[in-house]
Amino acid sequence: MIANVGLVSGPVKRPYDASRRRAAAERTRWGILAAARDLFEEAGYGGTSVQAVARRAGVSVDTVYASVGRKPELLLAVHDMALAEGDAPVPAEQRDWVGAIRSAPTLAAKIETYTAALSRFLPRTVPIMNALREAGATEPACAALHRELSERRAANMRLFAADLRSTGELRADLTDDDVADLVWMLNSPEVFGLSASRGHTAEEYAALLADVLVRTLTAGGARP
Repeated sequence: MIANVGLVSGPVKRPYDASRRRAAAERTRWGILAAARDLFEEAGYGGTSVQAVARRAGVSVDTVYASVGRKPELLLAVHDMALAEGDAPVPAEQRDWVGAIRSAPTLAAKIETYTAALSRFLPRTVPIMNALREAGATEPACAALHRELSERRAANMRLFAADLRSTGELRADLTDDDVADLVWMLNSPEVFGLSASRGHTAEEYAALLADVLVRTLTAGGARP
């Protein structure tokens, strides 16, 4: 008889499937963000609680905190979902409309692509920015987040200005900072709100903004 020397019997361990666990965590996060988006739209920032988001998503409050964060972080993620025009927040360079702007061949085409995107997502992001500004009067975290988003928008406008410069059609007497500041002011929640208060649709606002920017920024349009 031959002895089974050195062999240990027992259950065979399955390899740890990290990818499956990550996918499940991502699905949970998407469910939380969808619930938060719907509740913010239905009840506003003040009328939405983390507990209500957890209930709507079918998870615990601790899961909401671990997956996304507290209420300001939830609102930030919902804001970035609107910018991404999808079910998940993605960095600016991964947004479809950003890619379309960069591939547009002329200054006018880049501006028109950009303002068309504004007409789609500003109706959803402006209420969020307004809610953050109002909540910031009593919640320092919301005030800080509002400032962060405003500065992030300004930084993105500098990238946009550099992209316009690459066409060779931008006015030489304007610096990239000049261009960025102008676009930043005109695409602000405040200006969009003023346009809406005069009865203009988002599409009409976008068309007017495109006309102003093309006329103002194209080479040859500088004042003597």
